Amino acid sequence: MDPEPRSAKGRRTRARLVEAGKTVFERDGFLQARITDIATEAGVSHGSFYHYFDSKESLFREIAEEVEVRLVSMDDIPQADDAGPVERIRAANRAYLTAYRKEAPIMRVIEEVSRYDEDVRKVRSKRDDYLAARLESAIKRLQAEGLADKRIDERYAATALGGMVAKFAEMMFIGGARFAMNEAVEQLTLLWANALGLSPDADAKPRARSGKAAKAAKA
Repeated sequence: MDPEPRSAKGRRTRARLVEAGKTVFERDGFLQARITDIATEAGVSHGSFYHYFDSKESLFREIAEEVEVRLVSMDDIPQADDAGPVERIRAANRAYLTAYRKEAPIMRVIEEVSRYDEDVRKVRSKRDDYLAARLESAIKRLQAEGLADKRIDERYAATALGGMVAKFAEMMFIGGARFAMNEAVEQLTLLWANALGLSPDADAKPRARSGKAAKAAKA
């Protein structure tokens, strides 16, 4: 097995197997998925599969990790440079729900497998730890700026609020709960802001002074 092919052709074949595995796992579920079907979907021989992965379990764990990383990626969240804290929370919530909705078919399988596969559970824990660390930093920054309630323990808050959004996404896109996307984003954002003690005008930008006020300030 060669987990990291050196040749461009090998990397392309491995990538096809990952994509094919995702398709088959989504369609058939983990237990019913067969290596033969994955190889056929990828357009490679059954034997070629074992050159890159030693089992369907190892392939699934890699797929699960890739998906979990995409869910918590904050690099592509569109927002203005001068966005206030509530705007940033809103953008992050929308990005997470949007990503989860896109990955819902495979997330359904990941949720199921994580209940009995320790390695997949570790992948999820790694995602949770990474997200919690980022949220803790954000909460500490808001407290330092005097915007968030300083009585709040950032570790507890990050775990609780991050878990709230993750569970809500699971219920909304896998559990069958009916919620409108825009309202879901707004309600989650409101819960976040209230939990942190962010004031309603936390996003307010300072108004430009009038000409007279500016002159008075310089005097």
